[in-house]
Amino acid sequence: MDLFSRSWTALRTAVAELPDEDFARPSGCTGWLVRDLVCHLIIDAQDVLITLVTPAGTEPTRDAVSYWTIAEAPTCDDPLDALTVRLATAYEEPRLLKFHLDDVGSAAGRAAGLADPALRVGTRDEVLTAGDYLHAYVLEWTLHHLDLIAHLPDAAEPPAEGLARSRELLEKIAGAAFPPSFSDKDVLLIGTGRRAPAGTEMTELGELTAKLPLVLG
Repeated sequence: MDLFSRSWTALRTAVAELPDEDFARPSGCTGWLVRDLVCHLIIDAQDVLITLVTPAGTEPTRDAVSYWTIAEAPTCDDPLDALTVRLATAYEEPRLLKFHLDDVGSAAGRAAGLADPALRVGTRDEVLTAGDYLHAYVLEWTLHHLDLIAHLPDAAEPPAEGLARSRELLEKIAGAAFPPSFSDKDVLLIGTGRRAPAGTEMTELGELTAKLPLVLG
């Protein structure tokens, strides 16, 4: 629960500190500018709020690992992605995106801090404990933090503990460990297809390359 809050706070702080001109730069999400990614984070924060107030009365069907599914390679014609881009454009000014993310994002952070980890909640027609749900979102926040700063070398990186926990989750999702020589950041970037492995990295990955990239949905 604490790691969710630290990862989320670090991501929202990174957005708050961006100069306006950076919102028009590319992000690490293919086809999205930084402003589009920030708009997606607002939607994510709304999802967290909705899920934490959607109690479920049945046994959990997913945990922090099985919450994630391996999807097909993303395309540019997904209607929800297109909606996000149009919505981001409608904000017009970066300060409005920053304000909305701070407003909804702070509420999501408070709700997470107040949640009982054992509470069963429903989302995407599945049931998880609140603790597992928030644990899964550490990976979401960490990957999107890397997306945010992909072309912003001076921006702050995600917390080291968030990177390490996200690597753990990704390795469990993959059903295999990445080479110990890989940094946590490189595991996340290469593992999810955000960066292509170099020649030596391909050699170290060995049979794991057949499972990559892991497109998480």
